[in-house]
Amino acid sequence: MHIFIAGIMQGSHRESVLHAQDYRTRLKDLLRRHLPSAVIYDPLSDHQQSLDYDDQLGRKVFLHHNRMCRTVDLVVAFVPEASMGTAIEMWEAHEHGRGAVVTISPLELNWAVRFCSDLVYPDMTTFEAALVAGEVLSTVEQVIARRGRNK
Repeated sequence: MHIFIAGIMQGSHRESVLHAQDYRTRLKDLLRRHLPSAVIYDPLSDHQQSLDYDDQLGRKVFLHHNRMCRTVDLVVAFVPEASMGTAIEMWEAHEHGRGAVVTISPLELNWAVRFCSDLVYPDMTTFEAALVAGEVLSTVEQVIARRGRNK
């Protein structure tokens, strides 16, 4: 299983700064523990200096990551507040992808969260409980089977 970790980076900051990114480590730890055979891609891992990229490189990386979301089995989106980049990644996976979108967000009424997600959990604790219970894996398998039949 291939997993893409999507999540807030710059959010609504007007400055060239990132939101706290510690959620990425926690997500990777949870996913490795409960889906040990998964290949996990964290876009920030390969692009620690992305805020310093020029427009050409920034555009290339941004579009590449969006296209990646079409090919993975699972996009796990961490959206504690609105995030345009994460919403695009969710959209690409939902509309053009083969796998599931699982979102961790208190914004369950937000249309991008509601309509581009196969599952929504309000926080990490609830997400972890769903991983332990097998709900996440079951949903991923169902979505892949359904999308495979529809293509």
